[in-house]
Amino acid sequence: MITTSKEDYLKAIAEAEAEGEPVYSATLAHWLAVSRPAVTAALKRLKRDGMATVQRDGRIRLTARGRQVAERTIFRHHLIERMLSEIFGMPWNQLHEEAERLEHAVSASFEKKLVEKLGQRDQCPHGNSLALRTPAERRKQGLRLLSEAETGVCYRIVSVYERDRKLLDFFEDEGIRPGLCLAVRARNYDGTLSLSAGKRSLRLGSAATEKIWVEIAL
Repeated sequence: MITTSKEDYLKAIAEAEAEGEPVYSATLAHWLAVSRPAVTAALKRLKRDGMATVQRDGRIRLTARGRQVAERTIFRHHLIERMLSEIFGMPWNQLHEEAERLEHAVSASFEKKLVEKLGQRDQCPHGNSLALRTPAERRKQGLRLLSEAETGVCYRIVSVYERDRKLLDFFEDEGIRPGLCLAVRARNYDGTLSLSAGKRSLRLGSAATEKIWVEIAL
């Protein structure tokens, strides 16, 4: 039986891998805000059901079956975000948390209806792809973190980190979202970047610039 808890753990493993993190018990405890004993118990169930393995060094990996469940949950999360945004007009900074709650309640028939209504599109409102590309894969496609941007160059925001609600609220307040073009004016002594977006000036620290993927604006 695939429970909500199993879906949460499998999705967390897949997403952490996509962010370039080696996944250990401590990673999941932090990622899901649960205790280490809770992670141990959950991993025991996942291993028993053939959905995950734990290597000798403690690193956790998904099996083919586990990855299939994770990708299905991620797809439903994506559909819920798009539904809330495109049909109900919910602000983009509120979508992730709401989709986290609703993704487990999507039946196969409702999923089919959502696909028919919304159409096939790879990117969510935060600009993130269903393919869960790793940082290395993103860089191969010409993307870079805003923290790595060069001065004097204009960039377009492709995607932002969506799991931190406070960060998304900050982005909303500052008008930062996918599609926005930014010009990097200067790297400052305190580690911040001086940016301009049209006639607006912005100054962002690493807590923000390390969570924004950009490409050179053509």
